Amino acid sequence: MNGEVIRVVIVDDHAVVRAGLEQLISGETDLEVVGTAASGEAGISLVREQRPDVVLMDLQMPGVDGVSATRTIVGEELCDVLVLTSYSDAERIVGALDAGALGYLLKDAEPDEVLRGIRSVARGESPINPRAARELLGARRTTVASAAELTPRETEVLGLVRQGLANKQIARRLGISERTVKAHLTSAFQRIGVVDRTQAALWAERNRLG
Repeated sequence: MNGEVIRVVIVDDHAVVRAGLEQLISGETDLEVVGTAASGEAGISLVREQRPDVVLMDLQMPGVDGVSATRTIVGEELCDVLVLTSYSDAERIVGALDAGALGYLLKDAEPDEVLRGIRSVARGESPINPRAARELLGARRTTVASAAELTPRETEVLGLVRQGLANKQIARRLGISERTVKAHLTSAFQRIGVVDRTQAALWAERNRLG
């Protein structure tokens, strides 16, 4: 973020969780909470109004749930989403990442892990809780995509990752936004069963992408 303050919105239906996260984040000089919401629907409205850098998104909420809210926020290219939830089952993890979330953390995480996760997502990285990553990889082990099953744009993006290009460079090369690059990468990671850029680059190398 080049020294700029990272603006954060918190979306969670539990008031105690919202208050705790707000207190945690507000203690950091490089992070700022610009709003909180108790539902997915209210979260979408708040994000449209505030245009934060990162949303901390719960999944299980009444009405519009976190997956649906994430899909809307990412689809409108409003900001990046970091899921913070109690659930570590593969179905919810895959659903959140398919919807465009960049990271997936669990609520039993240490405070420093949450803060690092916010900063990582703001840099375009994909922090995933180790337990969630194991669940995701286990679920994908028998259903990993071949190169032929990736979308053409995912193939292009992974090929450029293999070449060592950063997200901003990939965006310029393809004429798309950096946020769209992140969304393609998140989808591709889930399809091919990897959890970070290094693994994706190695996969692209093995499959001769780019």
